Amino acid sequence: MIVKKKTRGFICTTAHPVGCADNVSKQIDYVKSKGPIDGSNKVLVIGASTGYGLASRIVQAFGAGADTLGVFYERQASGKRTGTAGWYNSVAFENEALKAGLYSRSLNGDAFSDEMKEKVIQVIRQDLGKIDMVVYSLASPKRMHPKTGVLSSSVLKPIGGAYSNKTVDFHTGDISEITIEPAVEEEIKDTVTVMGGEDWQLWMKALKEADVLAEGVKTVAYSYIGPELTHAVYRQGTIGRAKDHLEASAGIITDDLKDLSGQAFVSVNKALVTQSSSAIPVVPLYISLLYKIMKEKDIHENCIEQCYRLFDDFMYEETTPVDESGRIRIDDLEMRDDVQETVENLWDQVNSETLSDLSDIEGYRTEFYQLFGFNIDHIDYEQEVEVDLVHERIHTL
Repeated sequence: MIVKKKTRGFICTTAHPVGCADNVSKQIDYVKSKGPIDGSNKVLVIGASTGYGLASRIVQAFGAGADTLGVFYERQASGKRTGTAGWYNSVAFENEALKAGLYSRSLNGDAFSDEMKEKVIQVIRQDLGKIDMVVYSLASPKRMHPKTGVLSSSVLKPIGGAYSNKTVDFHTGDISEITIEPAVEEEIKDTVTVMGGEDWQLWMKALKEADVLAEGVKTVAYSYIGPELTHAVYRQGTIGRAKDHLEASAGIITDDLKDLSGQAFVSVNKALVTQSSSAIPVVPLYISLLYKIMKEKDIHENCIEQCYRLFDDFMYEETTPVDESGRIRIDDLEMRDDVQETVENLWDQVNSETLSDLSDIEGYRTEFYQLFGFNIDHIDYEQEVEVDLVHERIHTL
């Protein structure tokens, strides 16, 4: 099949298997170039197919030489539909791990379900014995609660009042004013149910009760704070309420792991182009400005660079450096005063006419398409490629 990029709103509806494999290979090459880290030995990554979850798995496998078990919910190719980018990423990861002689296995299905938790425990007992790291990196718009069977959906809305600001259509470069109506109480509750820390707690509880957690086990989940500019729609909005719950869950999990000398952390990461962040009004424009500034100052980090720094500089220190709220802060470069002051100045100046000069909108656009395997210079997108890829190490529930 000749695979062309097709978009609908803030998502790409096709994915290119060769491009996705190239993305995975580049991340692996980066980790190898940086050298080995003192990491974990046996690692479970929940949400392992894209973004921070995939990068975490790559760092642990190719930086620490760890055995990794990945969990995700992705779609194989079917008929004229390509597989998802996460599916192709995972096939590529498994191919590279196999070539490197690393143990890896992947389970594809609903990570929120009790069935998936039971299957993961079975695989750990059979293949790994006990695990010493759990990375929780799920990003989903919906969650079927495993106990009640109720399906909840998250929303991207402010709380308490309507919010208006600039936003950009990153496909066209048009900047417009957007107003987002506030969430009602039920929407806030549902967003916390989907994106908060309850499922992370359920995972850790199930793993502990099954006695598959090693002494000194660590677990990490990912969060974001961002600047005052985006707080109304993000940190002080429905997503922020969910992140508050996620961060509070770290303390609950740490208390539960005390008898294993275990710890739970939340890592606050920098703003990046992801499928999730592309969906949040205002944020793509902020990221476009941020990228230009951080690249000019030579302090920009992409996903794999962030994850390598997290595991190399923070997670395995005798005392993990955290802020006053107990969070790891690898958003430190983004939140530097000089960076944020420049963003604020540019925000007041940017419009559709000045966007190209004041921001890195082209970099944003390129990086967005590269998430799906497109816009990679050395790939010939007129060539036929095999889209129906499978791997013996990936099992679908």
